[in-house]
Amino acid sequence: MKTKESWGTRVGLVLAVAGNAVGLGNFLRFPAQASQNGGGAFIIPYLIAFLLMGFPLLYIEWAIGRHGGKSNHHSTPGMFDVLGKSRVLKYIGVFGLFSNLTIAAYYCYIESWTLSYVFHSIIGTFQQIAPTDFFPNYLGIHEASLFSLPKEAFFWFVLTLALNVWILSRGLVKGIELIAKIGMPLLILFGIILAIRGLSLDNSNPGVVQSPWIGLNFVWEPNFSGLTNPTTWLAAAGQIFFTLSLGMGSIHCYASYVKEKQDIALNASSAGWMNEFVEVLLGGSILIPIATAYLGLAAVQESTAGGSGFALGFLTLPTLFNNWGWFAPIAGAMWFGLLFFAGITSSMAMGQPLMAFMNDEYKISRQRSAILFGLATFLLGFICVWLYPGGSFDEFDFWTGTFSLVTFALLESLVFAYIFGIDKGWKEITDGADITVPNIFKFVIKYVTPIFILLVFVGAVIKPSTDWLTAINYLFSGKGWPFATDSVIGVIFHVGIDKYVWFENGEPTREFVKDATRVLLLLTFFGFSFLVYKAWKKKNSTKIRGAN
Repeated sequence: MKTKESWGTRVGLVLAVAGNAVGLGNFLRFPAQASQNGGGAFIIPYLIAFLLMGFPLLYIEWAIGRHGGKSNHHSTPGMFDVLGKSRVLKYIGVFGLFSNLTIAAYYCYIESWTLSYVFHSIIGTFQQIAPTDFFPNYLGIHEASLFSLPKEAFFWFVLTLALNVWILSRGLVKGIELIAKIGMPLLILFGIILAIRGLSLDNSNPGVVQSPWIGLNFVWEPNFSGLTNPTTWLAAAGQIFFTLSLGMGSIHCYASYVKEKQDIALNASSAGWMNEFVEVLLGGSILIPIATAYLGLAAVQESTAGGSGFALGFLTLPTLFNNWGWFAPIAGAMWFGLLFFAGITSSMAMGQPLMAFMNDEYKISRQRSAILFGLATFLLGFICVWLYPGGSFDEFDFWTGTFSLVTFALLESLVFAYIFGIDKGWKEITDGADITVPNIFKFVIKYVTPIFILLVFVGAVIKPSTDWLTAINYLFSGKGWPFATDSVIGVIFHVGIDKYVWFENGEPTREFVKDATRVLLLLTFFGFSFLVYKAWKKKNSTKIRGAN
């Protein structure tokens, strides 16, 4: 008889879910987004988005997960299938499989960078070779061909993926929960040490040009101008999806292993607030203040123009650590060590829903499903490693790490409130709750959150290249809507590309690589849809035979 897995301790569950949420975006993307969108002007819309969209979605996903777990469903296709009578619902759940696998493919690659940088920090590589020279060569950007495999990057990717597979194969308690109990405290400890050291920098330290507190004040000083800027709201809401790992299916999966009457309200709240502590207090107190101390605030804002934080995290910070004398290699190991722990606790959460699907629907054992997850992640991740210079990595990030999350979150909020029903949904949230959930959230979940996400979705699709008021004036004056290059429409139609060709001088171009990657992602989504169809067809056949 098969025994249902469950969490060993409540602390382990909260740390695992918090570890799922706490990822690379807390320390890289959040500071970059805050810097790019005006510091304090970004924080206020960010916190409002957290309360009106982040918290409600946490409650929704925990409730869907525990409800699905009662029917022995631990992945989103099964969970959504039992939310209503429509046969279509299970295919909405396909997003919870597709997103986890495709995000894991490129996320494990980023995670491998951090493990590699721990090694190179310890052996003193960045005191001999400038990170600005090391990192592009590491990624293969300077290779003559788009199709040259960067060997060192490939090695660390394989090692990191193998580590993920091994931990996942050990199960919830001995694998995921154990690593969360080790990784999360170390992550916080390393973050506190670096924050204290960074904020203590002053003019007596060589190379310091500005107080790090100027950078910290820039992030925290209230600025209400962001409330009237739609672009800031869009960036803030987008960061909420990244930081809480919403719209992926991993929270659903973790919650499905909670016992039927066990609290989910306090668990969701604890994990959410822990993530905010790590992101806002720690994430906002390391990268920007240290970089401001050595470069000045204006230079920091300029370096975060892309909004990802990779340049500051992998190029600037290891260079600046060289000013810290004997502590430089330790600081580097701590910085990239905390990034690694943030990454691996998130990537494990991406593997568990896929393994649960294989186990629930195809009766594949944990060890075999871990290997299958590893092989599938390797095949897609290899594309990201091999074709990083060609733009394949960016396509994975945009379509699976951004667009797919918002789409799934919009659909699940509507299904939960209007198909499952807000009354049943509210009962699921509050059943066994160890805290009193304010009744206002019932109204927010039914009306405010879906509208909020819909605005984010539409804003991402038609984001203009200029401010929104100017774009509207363009439209009504007959000049057309100026789509931004990073809007969904802009990406689909390659807006801003001067020469759109697939081949040039007999060689495939970046545009060919991008379009081929999109086809691959579509095939992956349809592949999961077919697996769901096949699994349910088998279930229905079994029911018919049993009835006869």
